[in-house]
Amino acid sequence: MLDAAFLRLWTGMTASGLATWALPFILGLAVLDKTLSPAALGVVLATRTIGFLVAVPVGGVLADRYSRRAVVLWSGLIAAGASPVIAVGSVPLMAVAAAVVGVGQGACRPAFQALVAEVVTVERRQRANAAMTLSVRVTTLVAPGLTALLATVVDTGWLLAGTGLLWLVAALLPPAGSAEPAAQATRPRLVSEFTEGVREARRHPWFMAGLGALAAVIFTGYSATGVALPLLSGSEAVLAAALTAYTAGALAGALIIARWRPKRQGWAALAGLACYGFAPLSLLVDLGPAVVVAAYVLTGIGIELFNVPWFTATQREVRPELLARVSSLDFLVSYGLAPLGLALIAPAIDAYGTTAVLAGCAVICFAAPAVAAVVPSSRHFGRSLESSGEPRRR
Repeated sequence: MLDAAFLRLWTGMTASGLATWALPFILGLAVLDKTLSPAALGVVLATRTIGFLVAVPVGGVLADRYSRRAVVLWSGLIAAGASPVIAVGSVPLMAVAAAVVGVGQGACRPAFQALVAEVVTVERRQRANAAMTLSVRVTTLVAPGLTALLATVVDTGWLLAGTGLLWLVAALLPPAGSAEPAAQATRPRLVSEFTEGVREARRHPWFMAGLGALAAVIFTGYSATGVALPLLSGSEAVLAAALTAYTAGALAGALIIARWRPKRQGWAALAGLACYGFAPLSLLVDLGPAVVVAAYVLTGIGIELFNVPWFTATQREVRPELLARVSSLDFLVSYGLAPLGLALIAPAIDAYGTTAVLAGCAVICFAAPAVAAVVPSSRHFGRSLESSGEPRRR
């Protein structure tokens, strides 16, 4: 994985991930030092999410229509220019700037995902995707302390300007891909082109089944992690230990899947996704902090045993000229449902009780991947040589 082009791509994606993660943390520090109100924080983060969700499908279409490298460049430049503005204006101006940052973030995600398939050869993509997710997890583990340390030296305005520099790295550093966009005299509308990506996704039953399972797990298990854990952990120490355990488990999972090639990779990945059910289950059974921490380690391992083969299979099986659009559908569904689940789980707990909601979340997390595994092509996340009688697309 020491190829120069991949290292440039990896560094650019890492910079974009760090900038994405840093914004809510830095704004949280601004709330602590009374320069930003909690209500304003919610508005700014909500507008960033809206910008992201609007830009993801558009970015997918543009990354298939034009050069993926060009889409990364302009998306990063947009986010870089808007990031410092968040620090210098009123709340309405901050919200607009955050929305623009969200647009840059959303537009670059499918382009980055498709660029991996252009820069990395087929046989090395699983290790490449594992390296990508390792950078995300290391950032999540190390960056809070580093950012808090920097906050003792500079104010939050300079930290926000620093995220703009990270976006510049994300924009300028990645290499050019190998694919050339097909020349067309006329182009259909964006909606029509995105719909073409949806049709391509529907050609792959394993993808639709896996995406449905992922959506169900995010809507329930992720919400339990984000809302129920702080409510039920009992102390800051247990909360911090559980979240750290999740990240440590994800690091371990990425290291495992970088080299492990299960015979039935789709089933193995879906089994990993089902491990998310242990998060709400550990809060339900109340067997002590050690069980909660162990469950979150297992959850972290499982999510990367799913993520890496999932991305690799998508890059392998989907037609190259439609890869960014299919990836944007993936991000749109998974990221789009996350805020909705987070908003609904606390009222659901108030209405139906903790036991019923956590039990329901656990059952869905275990059952949804099992249902997806019933789809024949889910066994291998693609057409197997045995079942199709023809080689897989490379």
